[in-house]
Amino acid sequence: MLDIKFVREHPDIVRTALEQRGCDFDLDGLLETDRAWRAAVTEVERLKGLRNSRSKEIGRLRAQGADTAAAQAEVRRIGEEIAALEERLRTLEADRDRRLLLLPNVPHASTPVGRSAADNVVVRTWGTPRAFPYDPRPHWEIGERLGLFDLPRAARMSGAGFPLFRGVGARLRRALIRFMLDIHTREHGYVEVAPPYLVTSAAMTGTGQLPRLADDMYRLADEDLYLIPTAEVPLTNLYREEVISVPLPICLTAYSPCFRREAGAAGRDTRGLIRVHQFDKVELVRFAEPGRSYEELELLVSHAEAVLRRLELPYRVVSLCTGDLSFAAAKCYDIELWAPGHNGWLEVSSCSNFEDFQARRAGIRFRTQDGRLACVHTLNGSGVALPRLLVALLENNQQADGAVELPAALHPYMEGQARLEPVAGS
Repeated sequence: MLDIKFVREHPDIVRTALEQRGCDFDLDGLLETDRAWRAAVTEVERLKGLRNSRSKEIGRLRAQGADTAAAQAEVRRIGEEIAALEERLRTLEADRDRRLLLLPNVPHASTPVGRSAADNVVVRTWGTPRAFPYDPRPHWEIGERLGLFDLPRAARMSGAGFPLFRGVGARLRRALIRFMLDIHTREHGYVEVAPPYLVTSAAMTGTGQLPRLADDMYRLADEDLYLIPTAEVPLTNLYREEVISVPLPICLTAYSPCFRREAGAAGRDTRGLIRVHQFDKVELVRFAEPGRSYEELELLVSHAEAVLRRLELPYRVVSLCTGDLSFAAAKCYDIELWAPGHNGWLEVSSCSNFEDFQARRAGIRFRTQDGRLACVHTLNGSGVALPRLLVALLENNQQADGAVELPAALHPYMEGQARLEPVAGS
């Protein structure tokens, strides 16, 4: 959430940010509600001062033995005006806060200006996509030959978009999760957390999923609980409504399943694992001092990249433009893997700096060196998401005989297994 004082004092900056994002938001309505709220505050303070002076006058009149009936009636009338105005204040404040929750973050100056993903900027690439002497197969065909997952049976029990891994596929999934957690905890200094997978609406609001993305979330019908769309939500809310007392940065990682309805993505990438409603992900979250958060963002991206380099997968890092930026982010890098069977790039990680946007919504603060309370800057990134990582792993390492060669970094996590072989009858 943006600071209302910032919006009030810099409406032109906010208006430009909305235009760059291509966002339809009633900024004038927010500013008018804020003006009305401030005017009501001023009037309440004036009336309280008037009531106090009239009350003192009543005391003087009583001391003189004079009639106080008229003065008492005026004080009661002023009190009724104050009560009515305070009710209006509560209504105006609720309306202003509701509007503020729908106002997106202001993009950082280094974020490319553009209207859509076509205007994103490739920052760097790593690795060379492999040249195949045959048409590379898509991952769902490879997975079927290898017996890694069973999507038809999963669909019968849960519907489309809920994958089921079995046999060596389940072991490969577990190996990748352990591999990523080990890199981030042993080499990058993150503290592992095992978070809850259900959170309240307040937690979802704190990180910006609610109210804007309510249609993409799975909610329990009779309780104020949502299945998490990413471990970013519980990890960031770990310090909700707290003043952080330990040194910054704080670096947390967690494995979790993630649940998304993908309400706006009907008909897109429906085959295989590219777009699913339940998937596994290792998440990275950092809490940083405001003056260092963009250095922290570059470090966060490098940690996600380390996973892909170790797995020898070609990727590129893309700086998202203003029109493709998420609601809460001020700057974001996507890391995309090359998937030859898909014949395209697949996002496997988004690394974002939210500045103080999430922290203000969630009430996460720290003390500066001079003792002042300030909001921390929060950052998060996938380190990385499993389904598309598996897609790229299978498609880039497929062999002509239907097998898949595993990168050396995974061999210890697969009990020495270096090659996935087709199952009999496939």
